[in-house]
Amino acid sequence: MAEIFYSHAIREALEEEMARDERVILIGEDIAEYGGAFKVTADMASRFGRERVRNTPISENGFVGVAVGAAMTGLRPVAELMFMDFLTLAMDQLCNHAAKFRYQYGEQCTIPLVLRCPAGAGRSYGPTHSQSLEKWLMATPGLLVAAPSTAADAKGMLKSAIRCDDPVVFIESKLLYGQRGEVPEGEHLVPLGEAIVRREGEHVTLVAYSRMVGEALQAAEALDKHGVSAEVVDLRCLAPLDMDTVAASVEKTGRLVAIEEGNLTGGVAAEIVARVVDECFDYLDAAPRRVAALDVPIPSSRVLEQAATPDWQDIARAAADVLRSD
Repeated sequence: MAEIFYSHAIREALEEEMARDERVILIGEDIAEYGGAFKVTADMASRFGRERVRNTPISENGFVGVAVGAAMTGLRPVAELMFMDFLTLAMDQLCNHAAKFRYQYGEQCTIPLVLRCPAGAGRSYGPTHSQSLEKWLMATPGLLVAAPSTAADAKGMLKSAIRCDDPVVFIESKLLYGQRGEVPEGEHLVPLGEAIVRREGEHVTLVAYSRMVGEALQAAEALDKHGVSAEVVDLRCLAPLDMDTVAASVEKTGRLVAIEEGNLTGGVAAEIVARVVDECFDYLDAAPRRVAALDVPIPSSRVLEQAATPDWQDIARAAADVLRSD
């Protein structure tokens, strides 16, 4: 095991897959000499050449379309958005083209495309550079949506995504880039679509993904001091969604708190709660709770941003409410 930054784990995955398969290319704004907005691709152009690490114009609709075409014609492109918010400019290419072509053309083509999306709040970047839009994507048939919470998963899941023949949106929390974690050396693959229990517990299940897994673990530690044993499930993937792991945990604890960084209405947490009610209603001892951001654009003010977005204290309070309501 080597302890490295989350961002370096992503870089390692990209470097290893480019060395393994010459069909893997990188495209995006300022990803070559500059290394991308968060320096994840620093020095990769000097190693692999400008033919395989390509800067693009400031046109998300354009270069995501190029990536779709490249995938259809035999390459395995990894496209980088500077911020997930800019996904809105490429939704037609992603959701109407990439997600649907295999359904339309069958065995005539595959779409081995990865779209990397730095996401989330916490840096006071304001309402157009701080969003978590994954709920839009998990509702689109044909797209896979990955959201790793650890450096090890970031590397292993990105390698799996690059080898996948379907389009994968790969969500990277900006606040996780600077966090360190142990990553297995050598070949390390993590399957897409498999959740994992990060902490065993008996009294309440906390379901989260990406950066909110760390907040859920912190909430679990705080609850433990008050005699509450919380189980933390890391979804890791939102599409496909591993409901077997979630259901097994809820059947054990009888209580659920579903957590996301995006805003509350129509969110990932709502989908988790709905499926738990559908699949294991008889095991519930209390009504499930959701923890999410407020239904407002993310403020630029640090104080207001913190007030609008969820943290471990919000999760701990929701768990306490669930425990009181049975």
